[in-house]
Amino acid sequence: MRVLAGTSAKPEADIAILHVDATVTPTEYVEYARTYPFCLNIGAADISKRRVSGAVIDRDHGWQGPVIVKSSLNNLGTREQTLNRRSRRAGRPEPFPDAKLLDRYRIHGSLADVSPGVFDRKDLVVEKFVPEPEPDGFGARFWLFCGERERCTRHVSPQSLVKGEDTIRREAVPVPEELRALRRQLGFDHGKFDFVMHEGRAVLLDANKTPGRVRNLSAFLAAGNANLADGFEGLIRQLG
Repeated sequence: MRVLAGTSAKPEADIAILHVDATVTPTEYVEYARTYPFCLNIGAADISKRRVSGAVIDRDHGWQGPVIVKSSLNNLGTREQTLNRRSRRAGRPEPFPDAKLLDRYRIHGSLADVSPGVFDRKDLVVEKFVPEPEPDGFGARFWLFCGERERCTRHVSPQSLVKGEDTIRREAVPVPEELRALRRQLGFDHGKFDFVMHEGRAVLLDANKTPGRVRNLSAFLAAGNANLADGFEGLIRQLG
């Protein structure tokens, strides 16, 4: 296996993996990846929340509950800011000149509480805020997959914005069939989906093709990595 940075080199290979850590993969990388016979995750070149989230609503939606304002970019746009900074230091043009950094997510009691200008910004999205309520906090679900191997876990946190570092308990849960269909539609061979169950239906909140890990869950995640690695090998066998 060889890891490439940029698109100038063109080693011979039967299979490639599109693994650019940015919300929207630049066109030149997608075109470069298409020159290989097979490329995993080439269909997942755009994972912006505006494209993948099932909770996004507009100003005229009839939703009566709380809402949350997010960046359409992954991780508040921090990765795009980092890549822009590296390019400036190297004397190159910024790869994401329009990317804006959001300092935090903002929760509002209703759509009426959201500033009208938010809906005019393409870099922001407004979502229904629908964490799964629990007696000791709130739940969210994380589906990590690679080929046919997977791990799907429900995490409960005392915080309404459920993050791995705040998890107080977790349990294995099944993967809803509608998410499997959505995975195929979005073109994911491997990655992670964050979702909740709301009124009996799965609502996808975030999709990531380069999932990381949080410190307090390192042992838990490492225990399942061998299974996911087998899924990767299965993908290779299918494509070969």
